[in-house]
Amino acid sequence: MKLTLFKTLWGHDGTYQEAADMALAADFNGLEAPAPDNHNQLAQLGQVLADNRLDYIAEICTAGSYVPDRRATPDEHLASLEKKLQLSRELSPQFCNVIGGCDAWPLDTQIDFFQRAQALAEKHDLLCSFETHRSRSFFTPWVTRDVLRALPELKITCDFSHWAVVCERLMDSEWDVIEEIAPNAHHIHGRVGYDQGPQVPHPAAPEYADALASHERAWETLWQAQQAQGYEISTLTPEFGPDGYLHTLPFTDMPVGDLWEINQWMGQRQTTHFADWSRTA
Repeated sequence: MKLTLFKTLWGHDGTYQEAADMALAADFNGLEAPAPDNHNQLAQLGQVLADNRLDYIAEICTAGSYVPDRRATPDEHLASLEKKLQLSRELSPQFCNVIGGCDAWPLDTQIDFFQRAQALAEKHDLLCSFETHRSRSFFTPWVTRDVLRALPELKITCDFSHWAVVCERLMDSEWDVIEEIAPNAHHIHGRVGYDQGPQVPHPAAPEYADALASHERAWETLWQAQQAQGYEISTLTPEFGPDGYLHTLPFTDMPVGDLWEINQWMGQRQTTHFADWSRTA
């Protein structure tokens, strides 16, 4: 099994070609981004991916952006999902990373939603990997576990930084859940959270070494499960981002770090980490 890295376009203000150049220079293998609903932009992204031989992961948010429209019904989430699946299919993604559902729904609604969402993915011949994300259905370890017990065929994107802040603790205390859901893990978002936030200022900082080590232990558990299932490739997107995630100085709002430098560091770190793990796995 080998590890492939994807550059997120979250926080990227330049062109698609500039993103491709940055990804290639950093030895990343592809881009992770929403499929644009503008036809010209969709064509531009497709051309850049083809010209640069980059792989693509489609990002989909149902019924809104990262935080859903609280009034949206499950049917409206599903309609949004289908529309975006149709757009994403134009770019032949490896799979679709879906930030879906709503945290406020009861468990029976969650299960029904994901059953129908999986049917839509199959209808459009796309693999959907559903992300663990605050404000969304998979916002806690336990809801995620319970849905997966009901629908064991679902694939998930594991972003444990969200769970760290939701639970106000690192996931070492919830290892039974990490091990139980590991066989469902399809993709990793490589961001490091901590007990008071979804993103440490810099994962290389020694004051956050425990948080980094905790996330890396969890990722090793996911890699082990993928390898046992015969995965030939494990995908990881270093996903440190803006929108209140990136720490800033008071009064000036100046960022304390450079996002692309941080994501490159994380990519290099996990490439080495994966190689070290592979030698002993």
